[in-house]
Amino acid sequence: MNSKNVIWQAAVVALGGALSFGALAAVPASEAEQLKSTLTPFGAEKAGNKDGSIPAWSGGYTTAISGFKNGGRRDDPFAEDKPLFSITAKNVNQYADKLTDGAKALFQKYPGTYRIDVYPTRRTAAAPQWVYDNTFKNATRAKIVEGPLGAIPEGAYGGIPFPIPKTGVEVLWNHLLRWRGESISYLMQGVLGTADGRKVMTVDAQANQQMPYYAKDGSVDKFGGDYWTLRVMNSGPAVRAGEGIVARFNVNGEEQTWVYLPGQRRVRKLPNACCDTPTPATAGVMSVDDIEVFAGPNGRFNWKLLGKKEMIIPYNSNKLLKPTKQDEVLSQHHINPDVMRWELHRVWVVEAELKEGKRHQAPKSKYYFDEDTWNGVLADRWDANGQLWKTMWMSSIVMPDLPATSSATFGFYDLVTGTSYTNVLVNEKSTQFKVMPRYPDSVFTPDGLITESIR
Repeated sequence: MNSKNVIWQAAVVALGGALSFGALAAVPASEAEQLKSTLTPFGAEKAGNKDGSIPAWSGGYTTAISGFKNGGRRDDPFAEDKPLFSITAKNVNQYADKLTDGAKALFQKYPGTYRIDVYPTRRTAAAPQWVYDNTFKNATRAKIVEGPLGAIPEGAYGGIPFPIPKTGVEVLWNHLLRWRGESISYLMQGVLGTADGRKVMTVDAQANQQMPYYAKDGSVDKFGGDYWTLRVMNSGPAVRAGEGIVARFNVNGEEQTWVYLPGQRRVRKLPNACCDTPTPATAGVMSVDDIEVFAGPNGRFNWKLLGKKEMIIPYNSNKLLKPTKQDEVLSQHHINPDVMRWELHRVWVVEAELKEGKRHQAPKSKYYFDEDTWNGVLADRWDANGQLWKTMWMSSIVMPDLPATSSATFGFYDLVTGTSYTNVLVNEKSTQFKVMPRYPDSVFTPDGLITESIR
């Protein structure tokens, strides 16, 4: 990475991104005080950049969107914004230092259609005060310890675990434990894009998700370890109608997944719900750790923190929710550039390299995490031949009702085969990310799956 474009943190240089540890201690109280002065409550640089293209953070976006009712379609609060400029195959070299390898590869692969429209940067990230308070506490009490499936957080609850990160794996856990509310419901579809440009729906479902880590009345002592629970009930396509899936992600690195198969009228537990195993939630098109740029245990890789960099990334993507037809969203080989909003933001860059003796389809990856929200927004993966193979993306949307700038539609492009996948498409649905009261934990269990499926 070009050193001119990287803002290295002194502590990162000192540690060298090393992950040889028994336990990495939390930051001292004096350093945590930065979260109340030069840093945002989530640990981002509060100030803007030198030329003003990234403004200072001033509290995020918490203004109710006019006319919005919980459970309805979500509007774009920045619909009047116009692009500052557009990046095409003709001028991409001017912006190469602000783009991922995957983005540049897409310009080469689809020079006549791929485009990035760059809008004014809006730092909309926000959270309730109690989440900020917990983040401040986490800064001095949370630490990384070595677990059986990788590096795991200890002593964190209800906020960003490592708001002043020192290692790549801490940044990764900030993404996994990012703020996106406690309980959400949405109707969605997943679509496979074939190399010849056809669109094949793989899932049409009702999804319910819960983040027990963010139960407001919880605590470090009460937290049981399951930080993300998910239930997906399929109504289509016809071959999958009636299928149900429940998944539970635990901070110890374990993911438990059960599938209800209507033909058998039985629930089966997946034996290896991990890593590059295909996930049934996408009909096997995505692997487990493709979900939302990265999900699941981290133990197969060494995680190196490369530093912080200004990058053009998908952001404030409510515009993507506006079309009512998928054909308006999905072009022949990629997302329609007309519905994507990109902005310049600072991101943490983390590289993952396969450990000796471990196996994975992608032995090397590079991830980009937004400093304000900790959302993983972009990633590139290389195959065993060293070829840039897959580039992944995740949109984020403004949800002032939480408040949050939360993850939403996500997907990948296979640069080798020309296929793609887009998941959590909500455009043809009347409900777009409904904030829910807390679900009973039984909803996300095999027994709850059986009950719901039989109905």
